[in-house]
Amino acid sequence: MRRGKAFYKDVVTLAIPIILQNLITNSLGLLDTFMVGMLGEAPMAAVTLANIPIFVVLLMVFGMQSGASVLISQFYGKGDYDAISRVMGIGFYVSGAVNLVFGCIMCFFPVQFMGLFGSDAGVIALAAEYARMVAFSFFFDGLAQVYIAAHRSMANPKLGLYILVVSMVSNTFLNWVFIFGKLGAPAMGVQGAALATLISRMLECAIAVGHICLNKSFRVKPSQLFRPGGEMLSRYFRYATPVVLNETLWGLGTAIYPTIMGHMEGSQAILAAFGISGNIEKVATVVVFAIAGTAAIIVGREIGAGRRDTVYEVGLTLDTLAFLAGLIVGLVLIVLTFTFFSPVLYPMFHLSPEASSIATMMSVVTFSFLSLRSFNSTNTVGVLRGGGDVRTASIIDLSPLWFVSIPLAALAGLVFHWGILVVYLCISLENVVKFFFGMARLKSGAWIRDVTAA
Repeated sequence: MRRGKAFYKDVVTLAIPIILQNLITNSLGLLDTFMVGMLGEAPMAAVTLANIPIFVVLLMVFGMQSGASVLISQFYGKGDYDAISRVMGIGFYVSGAVNLVFGCIMCFFPVQFMGLFGSDAGVIALAAEYARMVAFSFFFDGLAQVYIAAHRSMANPKLGLYILVVSMVSNTFLNWVFIFGKLGAPAMGVQGAALATLISRMLECAIAVGHICLNKSFRVKPSQLFRPGGEMLSRYFRYATPVVLNETLWGLGTAIYPTIMGHMEGSQAILAAFGISGNIEKVATVVVFAIAGTAAIIVGREIGAGRRDTVYEVGLTLDTLAFLAGLIVGLVLIVLTFTFFSPVLYPMFHLSPEASSIATMMSVVTFSFLSLRSFNSTNTVGVLRGGGDVRTASIIDLSPLWFVSIPLAALAGLVFHWGILVVYLCISLENVVKFFFGMARLKSGAWIRDVTAA
């Protein structure tokens, strides 16, 4: 941990905009949940259900961004801006295609699609209304996020902060207008939340396009953006494909958790509790998970600049910092769960006593494992992946999920009917197993690779 003031100043400089950016994004989800929650427990359960496949697709896009970031951060360390334009162009093509296909499924087959994730007919009908309206918002959001991620990899995380501030303000205002029927608009309920999301994502994309046209510090060359070339495409898929598969399979795996909950007895209360506790967790833990994004930038930059001899120590420092931050934040959040979240915040969402009790339990279990989860996130997403070791990072990330937690949670919830507490403890075992695999790979030093070399 003794790396001097300059190192930690660099960490803080990179982390603060990422923290604020994640805080805005996750606060937006919490505000959506709060506003929809004012309509009742069933609409809130419906939005939670609709967000199961949405979460998977967002993770696929995140995987595309992360794969591009592995290349961009190292090309940035080398000062090769032409290559960055080419990588960015590939990201636009791939993200746009995936989100367009997903949007068509959500728009034209919403009831059938939502029926895969739950068994309550009323909740499925409401979820389908939301899905149809929100379907194509992710096409615009994906394009904007590719551009934001590219600038973050070039040590410019402030751009994403500025764009998402505009997105949050517009989304919150439009939620108020369309959900509750203000300023002469009809009261659209769940559909209003989806329409607000669609408009704000279109605004995000428009701002990103405007920045591409007006930005003078980094000129995107259209010839390289739209024709990235076969060599760069091959390199992108070599390093991005494991990351995309990682995030997709991880997203599918974590989507199985609420799907299990959606088929358990009392699923409406469980899904409503999961929607609230999950959004609170995302807002409350932005600091610890911003370290992962910072680690990827710093590690990639160190390798790209040729400072391989210091990379191992830098990775170890960042992982240790993440563990300590997760430990401290987790303890604080457990206290807040009993002193503020449960007695003050949860009642604001009009939860039933059963759902409120479940939300409290979920928060306590999640925050108890936060130190391990923070280490795992920084180690796999930040250090190993940033170091170019994308395949091993994927194995470490996915194996505990698919071979430990999912089977145990499914058995506990659907076969033995042991209740949501046991299911949630089974889910958390993933972090314990992943910690030991990740630590072994970190110590080996075999994860340090220059992905820009021909």
